[in-house]
Amino acid sequence: MTAPHAPCTIAVLGLGRMGEAIAARLTAQGRDVVGWTRSGRAPGTVEVAPDPGTAVAKADLVLLSLFDGPACLQVLGDIRDSLRTGTVVLNTSTVAPAEAAGFARHLGRSYVHAPVIGSVPAVAAGTLRILAAAEQDTLDGVRPVLETLGTVRRVDDARTAAALKLVANSSLAGALLALGDSLRQGDALGLPRTQVLDVLELGQLGGLVARKRPFLTGERAPHTADFTIGALAKDMALLADASATPLRSADALAGPAADPASDVAVAAVPTVEGDVEGAVLDPLRAYVRGHATGDPGHFRDAFLPTAHIEGVRDGAFVSWGLDEYCALFRGRPAADEATRTRSIDAVEVHGSVATATMTLRHGADRFTDVFLLVDAEDGWRIANKVYHRHVGRSSGHR
Repeated sequence: MTAPHAPCTIAVLGLGRMGEAIAARLTAQGRDVVGWTRSGRAPGTVEVAPDPGTAVAKADLVLLSLFDGPACLQVLGDIRDSLRTGTVVLNTSTVAPAEAAGFARHLGRSYVHAPVIGSVPAVAAGTLRILAAAEQDTLDGVRPVLETLGTVRRVDDARTAAALKLVANSSLAGALLALGDSLRQGDALGLPRTQVLDVLELGQLGGLVARKRPFLTGERAPHTADFTIGALAKDMALLADASATPLRSADALAGPAADPASDVAVAAVPTVEGDVEGAVLDPLRAYVRGHATGDPGHFRDAFLPTAHIEGVRDGAFVSWGLDEYCALFRGRPAADEATRTRSIDAVEVHGSVATATMTLRHGADRFTDVFLLVDAEDGWRIANKVYHRHVGRSSGHR
């Protein structure tokens, strides 16, 4: 790598949304940039080489902006014999921690792992947050280039940088799911979408709402994405695998109704027609009506005839069929019904099956109900329910 402030030629490999924006930003800041893209698409903002080997042949710095780890591995193999001695590889791609560690071992001191936080608008403004892992002298050499793109935060090693990027994206996925829940609740209450967004912009989700409002209101086409649903779902799957911890966001973002090429904000927008999650709520609402009225007919609407309701009652495990469960209800509300509350906490749809959780507060007791639902011939129904009683002073749960 050349001295920190010396001119250098930069090869940007990967000219998707982020790669093209990075190449354009570097070019606008007076850097000598040549690009290459696996798709063969020439963006017009940068000189494009016919193959990656040609792109890196005269480069002092090779910047990778690729979709995933396998793409990085393939491209690094393609350019291995074309890299000049001293050329630094700067990888901004989002990959698994183990993949990042492998690249660092293979390339040694000439490798900088530098995933970025922020999307296309942040690149254009030079406001990315960059998590950089490298030997100090190598990082010093590329720092002027990185600071053209944003603010650099050094981390200990490539594995840590990759893991932190996935965790950061997990917070975005969580915020999108929370935003979607808020919009669905606003719709259920009959509130105008613009009014709901105005108020949400004042709160904890304000920054996200402000940035993504054109997508949330349909003013901007979903396919002009800054960051796609498919890319974020890929990152969440990597995080779930690396942490051995299942993530609700991975399945929710990559659900059957989500177009992976759309901007991530679209994942938060409730659909009006064919809303699968809305249909799943129907049997859950019938279940709530059964508790509120004491009428077992609502439970027959909610459950499959073969359903079982299971849990621990008075210290013993019980498993009721639907008829046994319905027999517990006498067709009238509980005496303290006015003080009882029930709320649906979460719904996750997985094609033709779904899971849901609900919290019920009956007097001093609190119950967590967990449901397995299936899209049966006559619509969504509850196949099974299990529950846990958080003991207070009241009697058993029905």
